[in-house]
Amino acid sequence: MLRPSNPTTTWQPGTSGGNNLPSGPAGRPAPPGGDGHGPPAGTPTVTIGSYPDYPSAQRVVDYLADNRFPVERTAIVGTNLTLVETVLGRMTTGRSALLGAGTGAWFGLFIGLLFGIFTAGNWVAVILVGLVIGAIWGAVFGAVAHAMTGGQRDFTSASSLRAGQYAVTVDADQADQARQLLGRMHLSPTGATAR
Repeated sequence: MLRPSNPTTTWQPGTSGGNNLPSGPAGRPAPPGGDGHGPPAGTPTVTIGSYPDYPSAQRVVDYLADNRFPVERTAIVGTNLTLVETVLGRMTTGRSALLGAGTGAWFGLFIGLLFGIFTAGNWVAVILVGLVIGAIWGAVFGAVAHAMTGGQRDFTSASSLRAGQYAVTVDADQADQARQLLGRMHLSPTGATAR
């Protein structure tokens, strides 16, 4: 017969947990902080500058690093993210077979090299056979995979995330020092860092 568990001996969100948490392979875990609804908040941060592109934000962090600022306490945060999918070209069954042949050839070359190491006879022939068989199977699988899409998505593309703005943040207790260093950076004649 099962006994109901005692609610005072189990961990509840928002409580410290005490000794009620079971120990695991790495020892006794630390009780969760906060209200039990996610990871505890880290060190508060302050935005020291916002930039329209990533190289500008990177230049700021690089300048801070050059001036011995503890850059491990900084972050570059991209905001207003946009997913951009750049269409590279039309995908046909022939092109898909060609791309599959290239991938298969690399795999066949790898397998051929693996078998070639242990071959007492003509190891070059083993490598070439592996390459050719890999290319043939890759072409077949590439063509079949494209044909199975039924004409949907007959193009190739590359996706990337782009941010509208890049903010450089630092831990709140380091914000004054970072602002002082940035003030010196903007006073330089070219606005760039000197090495």
